Amino acid sequence: MNKLKEVLINKNNSCNPVWFMRQAGRYLPEFQQIRSTNKDFIKLCLNTELASEITLQPIKRFNLDAAIIFSDILMVPFSLGQEVKFTKNFGPQLSNFNLNKFLNNNNSNFTSKLKPVYKAITKTRKILDGDKSLISFIGSPWTLVIYMLKLKSNKKEIDLDLLEKKKEEISIIIKEINNFLCLHIKNQISAGANVVQIFDSWAGLLPDKYLVDFCFEPNRILVDFCKKNKIPVICFPKGLNKKYLDFHNYVKPDGLSIDYDIEPDWVRNNLDNVTIQGGMDPKILLLDEKVIFAEAKKYLTIFKDFPYIFNLGHGLLPNTNPDKLSKLINFIRNF
Repeated sequence: MNKLKEVLINKNNSCNPVWFMRQAGRYLPEFQQIRSTNKDFIKLCLNTELASEITLQPIKRFNLDAAIIFSDILMVPFSLGQEVKFTKNFGPQLSNFNLNKFLNNNNSNFTSKLKPVYKAITKTRKILDGDKSLISFIGSPWTLVIYMLKLKSNKKEIDLDLLEKKKEEISIIIKEINNFLCLHIKNQISAGANVVQIFDSWAGLLPDKYLVDFCFEPNRILVDFCKKNKIPVICFPKGLNKKYLDFHNYVKPDGLSIDYDIEPDWVRNNLDNVTIQGGMDPKILLLDEKVIFAEAKKYLTIFKDFPYIFNLGHGLLPNTNPDKLSKLINFIRNF
């Protein structure tokens, strides 16, 4: 039984599948070994053999219910002509955005640049147990625009003056990039992915007056595209808090991934006809095992008899101990 599809499509509330955002990555010694000799992150994402190997590392170690392809949401702006560099302690840095250059892109060049990613999906799907899902993912247009136009003034805020100044340009970019995101989804499905997750990591930074145009509507277009292509889709509009309800009512995804700032009780009481994923704060995994199990139990109890996927409220942190993660997975399986 493919647990993820079962809970997303059939709303089966008895299986509690488990996977983790950023499960393929920097907290694993086997990943660190590969990374130590592959310093260029974009090149690593475009290395079909290594991307597939990294994707499968957490499956081999933990026997999780889903693999998520090792890639990055910024592969899309990269394939549309923007330089993307990852600098330690600074995160991603993109070259200055040029609207004319951006509007001059075409589908075949875009697909060609990302071909190694699609090949990695095909290779991984062949190796992966048939009962396990292979998740592909994209960043939502708003979250990508934040990086592309350098809209953030610090970690928790955007430059509102710049947003106002660029709002017409942002509308153009969002409309255009959604076409490429739909193509990216389609290419990933054709390659063998059977679940899509849409990361709107900076949804919570949007002023209310732009929520519909820059967050809800672009996500709805992507979700409708997934449904048309008969692939289950999970949305993660991080930071929306109680506006998760408005998002759900407008966008109608199969699954909603919740962050750690929203009360799970509120979610349980206010959202229906949707599968809920995640919620637990990744920082909890840095604490004592008793605290970890107590927090996991809280989420599993609240979402008992509800279609629920165990995950976190954001990605695994680099200093997570894999042994603690292994014990948490056993705890969930035996709950």
